[in-house]
Amino acid sequence: MSSRDRIRTVVWGTGNVGRAAIRAVDAHPLLELGAVIVHNPDKVGRDAGEIAGLGRTSGVAATNDIDAALAVADAVVYAASGDIRPDDALADITRAIGRGATVVTPSLYALYDPQSAPQEVRDPVLAAVADGGGALFVSGIDPGWGNDILPVLATGLASSVESVRCQEIFDYTTYDQPDSVRYLIGMGQPMDYVAPMVAPTIPTMVWGGQIRLIARALGVELEEIRETLLRRPLDSTIETPNMGTFEAGTQGALRFEVQGIVEGEPLIVIEHITRIHPSCAPDWPLPPDGGDGVHKVIIEGRPRIEISVEATDEGGNRAAGGNATAVGRLVNAIPWLRSAGPGIYDALDVPLLPALGKLKRMASA
Repeated sequence: MSSRDRIRTVVWGTGNVGRAAIRAVDAHPLLELGAVIVHNPDKVGRDAGEIAGLGRTSGVAATNDIDAALAVADAVVYAASGDIRPDDALADITRAIGRGATVVTPSLYALYDPQSAPQEVRDPVLAAVADGGGALFVSGIDPGWGNDILPVLATGLASSVESVRCQEIFDYTTYDQPDSVRYLIGMGQPMDYVAPMVAPTIPTMVWGGQIRLIARALGVELEEIRETLLRRPLDSTIETPNMGTFEAGTQGALRFEVQGIVEGEPLIVIEHITRIHPSCAPDWPLPPDGGDGVHKVIIEGRPRIEISVEATDEGGNRAAGGNATAVGRLVNAIPWLRSAGPGIYDALDVPLLPALGKLKRMASA
């Protein structure tokens, strides 16, 4: 395929998600990296291959000129954070859709399930689609496939289903994201600290759409969505390689559930179990191989089905592996979305596509 026939794809943001997105776009036989948008002035002019750790240059220099980048975009992987800047993220995404681009992103939680999204989020996107003819697919970074398409597909292997549980179990000891770990999640904070990520109603805002989407896929009616939260303190002070000291008595682990209630029971559950050190809350579920992270889907029924996914990237890092699989779901959807036409799509619309044209031996280092 000539470069003229490839889908010119812009990656917007170069953090943990953006780096994986650059690698995924570079590897895709139907896509061409058209531009990389950065906000940090120190990254302007750097080659995208260097930023993403491709081991070679890509010939694409990072830019902060958004208009120039969007001018060449058939598609955009929006990898900038939406956690603490949801309004800005929505404005950026509608700007790209209004220019006719197909946008894939993990950054708009409300649109995991577009049918239940609030009007103040859905309406600007629909207006941009009508104006520019673009499209949008949102799938989560934790990763989205683990909370939507994988559990839905797994139920299709069962004769009967009693409950669906999606788990993320992670040890953050080796992370290098102090703002998120300390302040968004609350590790190392006093036990009365209210971490924004698990403050009342926030888990439902973030993961409720995925609960609703699974319920819709299974044809059941949700009575309500509930939240549970457990926290544990560190028994002793621990040192981490990248984020420093976490004192004894401060938060060392948390466990929360977002529960979809069907017939009075929590039958659809998304659960996160997070630690800053494996010594904290050892009685809570752990990765089956003793590693630092796993994503699981558990279908209680007949037969009972349990799926564990342990992905690694960037030197064996499982957090990076989770990011890369989330990005893979999004980037690999771009050709299908381009052929599907304008609109807002969800995980039940977009098929999980095979790696067409990607199976090959890697070059020796």
